[in-house]
Amino acid sequence: MSGLIATSQITAIVGAGVTGLSVARFLVRQAQPFVIFDTREDLANAEQIRTEFGSGALELGELKLESLSLAHEVVVSPGVPLSSPVLLQAAEAGVPLIGDIELFARHAKAPVVAITGSNAKSTVTTLVAEMAKRDGVNVAVGGNIGVGALDLLHDSVELYVLELSSFQLESVSRLNASVACILNVSADHMDRYSSLQAYHAAKLRIYYGAQQIVVNRRDVLTQPPLGVGVKPVGFGGKAEFNSFGLLERDGGTWLAWQFEPLMPASALKIKGTHNVDNALAALAIGHAAGLKHEAMLEALRAFTGLPHRCEWIRNLAGVDYFNDSKGTNVGATLAAIEGLSTDYDKLVLIAGGEGKGADFSPLKPASQRHVRAVVLIGKDADRLAQALASAVQIVLAKDMADAVSQARLLAQSGDAVLLSPACASFDMFNGYEHRGQAYCAAVKELVA
Repeated sequence: MSGLIATSQITAIVGAGVTGLSVARFLVRQAQPFVIFDTREDLANAEQIRTEFGSGALELGELKLESLSLAHEVVVSPGVPLSSPVLLQAAEAGVPLIGDIELFARHAKAPVVAITGSNAKSTVTTLVAEMAKRDGVNVAVGGNIGVGALDLLHDSVELYVLELSSFQLESVSRLNASVACILNVSADHMDRYSSLQAYHAAKLRIYYGAQQIVVNRRDVLTQPPLGVGVKPVGFGGKAEFNSFGLLERDGGTWLAWQFEPLMPASALKIKGTHNVDNALAALAIGHAAGLKHEAMLEALRAFTGLPHRCEWIRNLAGVDYFNDSKGTNVGATLAAIEGLSTDYDKLVLIAGGEGKGADFSPLKPASQRHVRAVVLIGKDADRLAQALASAVQIVLAKDMADAVSQARLLAQSGDAVLLSPACASFDMFNGYEHRGQAYCAAVKELVA
C-alpha cells in the first residue's frame, strides 16, 4: 500500500466509482486510514481522487492479495462481484469483506426501512419517503437511488428509507432494519449470478435481523426464510387479514387495510395494475414503520410517478406514448405490459438492448395477448425476435428515432406505444435515463 503505513487498521476500498468515493469520504470523517483500489489503470478521475484524498490513497491495476491482506477489512463496491478470485482468496485468509450498506448499518441511529425487489424499487421507496414527509417525519431517502447511504447519515434524521440492490445486499451480514421488504423476485442480472437461486439468496439477506417484514402475498419468493421468527405484513391480491389488498365496493376497486376500504384505486395518478400493487406495497411498508394512514393516503393521491417508469409522454392521434426505460429486465416489462393492457386495445412495444443473459421466453404469452407489434433495437434484438417468433408481428429498427417512427405506423387509435426494453441500455446509451430521454425526444418530435 504505497503512501500509507501498512497496518491492520487500514481499510481497503475496492472500486473508485460513486460508492467507493462515498465510502472514502465517510472514512475521512471517521479519521480511518484507507486505500482505494481500482483495476482500471486509465481511471478518468484518478488525479481528482489523489488531490482530494492524498497521493497515496489510490492504487490502480490488478488487485493483489498481498495488498488486501494488509487491511483490517475490505469494503467492496456493488459493481465488483464478491466471487472475484482475489476477493475469495482474501476472505479465505480471514479478511472481512463488507459493503457500504454494512458500514451504514453500524452507524445509523434512526430506524431503517429497507426495500429491494427485481422491479418497482425506486417507485415504492420514493412513495414511502413521501408518506413519511406527509406524516411530519424527518426522513432521509437514498441507497441505490439518489444519495448514497453513507452520505445520508446525520443525527437529525428520524427515519432512513433505503432502496437496495442485490449487489449491495451480497455483502450485508446483518442489516437489522426496522422494516424490510422484498417487493418481487424475477430473473435479473443473470450475467452475474449463476442461477435464479443465487440471485434470490442475495435478496433474502435484507431480512437478516429485521424487526418487521413486508411480503408480496402473490410472490412466494418474497417470503422470509424459515426461522426468521417475524410475522410478515402482506400486500397484493384481494383484501385479507393483516395485509393491504383490494376490495370491491360501490362498483369500484378500493385499496384496503384488511377489510377496511381506504381509497378508490381510481384516485391514483399513477396508472396500471402494477402501480396499484406498488401503492399497496408502500402502504404496507409505511404501516409497518408506524406512519399514519391519513398521511400515507395523502401522499398516494399526490404522487404522479417517477421519470422513465411507465411515464406518460403524450397522446397523438388517439395513441398514448409511455416511457418505461427503467424496465431493464423481463419481469419489469411483463409488469408494464400487464399493467397497461387493461386500459388500451393493444400495445406496440419497443424493446431490446443488452439482455444480461436473460431468458426472454416469458414475454411471449403476454405479447400474444396484449401486444399488436414489437419494435426491436440493440444488441439482443435477434434473441428477442427468436423468443417472440410467431406470437406477434416483429419489426427491427436501427435506432430509437427509427423505432418510434415504426411504432407510430403500427399503432392504432385506442392503442399505447410502450418503451419497456427488458434489457440494459449500455450497448447504445449511457444509461436507462439517456435511453428514456432519446425516446421522449423522438416522441415529442412526431408531427400530428
